[in-house]
Amino acid sequence: MIQFERFELENGLKVLFHKDITTPMAVVNTLYDVGARDESEEHTGFAHLFEHLMFGGSKNISDFDTQLQMAGGESNAFTSNDITNYYDVLPANNLDTALWLESDRMLSLAFTEKSLEVQRNVVIEEFKQRYLNQPYGDVWLQLRPLAYKEHPYKWATIGKELSHIEQTKMEDVKNFFAKFYNPSNAILCIAGNFELATIKEKVNYWFGAIPKGLKPPRILPKEPIQTEYHELTIERNVPANAFYYAFKMAERKSPEYYITDLLSDYLGSEKSSNLYISLKKEQKLAVEINAYITGSIDEGLFMISGKLNEGITFEAFDDALWKELQKATENELSEKELSRLKIKLRTAKEFQEQGLLNRAMNLSFFELLGDANGVNEEQEIYQQITSKHLIQVAKNLLIKKRCSLLKVKAIANAE
Repeated sequence: MIQFERFELENGLKVLFHKDITTPMAVVNTLYDVGARDESEEHTGFAHLFEHLMFGGSKNISDFDTQLQMAGGESNAFTSNDITNYYDVLPANNLDTALWLESDRMLSLAFTEKSLEVQRNVVIEEFKQRYLNQPYGDVWLQLRPLAYKEHPYKWATIGKELSHIEQTKMEDVKNFFAKFYNPSNAILCIAGNFELATIKEKVNYWFGAIPKGLKPPRILPKEPIQTEYHELTIERNVPANAFYYAFKMAERKSPEYYITDLLSDYLGSEKSSNLYISLKKEQKLAVEINAYITGSIDEGLFMISGKLNEGITFEAFDDALWKELQKATENELSEKELSRLKIKLRTAKEFQEQGLLNRAMNLSFFELLGDANGVNEEQEIYQQITSKHLIQVAKNLLIKKRCSLLKVKAIANAE
């Protein structure tokens, strides 16, 4: 159970406070309700570029990292299709330094052509190194538009193409900041050994004077129900043939989300999972196989991916995989097996929550979903899942006409 307090400033900033008396450290986590799904299709990759720009200095602070490091801390950030999240970890007695830094860049980012040029080049180089110049790097650039036809999940966080980043102008930067980076569109979580009154006083001091702004409406195109099988084969200079099966799954707030998550654990999250035992260990069709979910806020993807054993054809593997998936729609798990899955899931969650930063990020994310206390209710939801629930979701999910398959064929093996 993660204990927390919640309050809101007059300017709309939602604040969460989690007290931990066991640590000398503090975490300041700032979640902005903006991700790649909020971009225009003609200008993708911008939310991620903006994450980089936020480290380029603000009105009163020219070098963000240096100030934090001088206070004994460190910071980082990440962008997904749904959110942009910034976090600072530092000694608790230097909390004001992190609040000063985060409030100043929320108030007024330093809009300089030099910073834009530097960060644009950094992102372009990241695009090349991580997505274009390494084995399997462009998988999600290919898979997303195969699986999604209307929803903005059809492009990756890095963007659809390099030109979108290269053509970014200062006007775009200023408009994006004004639209999304304001107190009404942010959730601040502070974790550490403090008193609530102290946190309220500090947050009001550092953030209270920032203008409210407006929370931008989000009206996204709805993804139509998939009614036909999608398949794409690409040839790349990779060490082994690889497969990526993508099935549309329920949105994050749906009860089915949790069932699908548990189903992914059952099918392919570890060496004792069904797909691993059957397709890798017994039939020796794959050298690697996993099942997992993307965890998206809107309709996400249930994934089965891996690499084929040498000499195994895609057709042979595909036939064996669908036979295994059929079993998941018919065979009930024993109570012992279901209990084992739930225990492993609970253990993993409890291990994750040992970290102060993870607790702060989880509280922020669940607050975005509607209620930070959802982080404490998750396990009870998982505990209520039965074998019949798993079978019903498997029947609705694991259907070929709702599947998108990306095959990556090694050039040496190309026919």
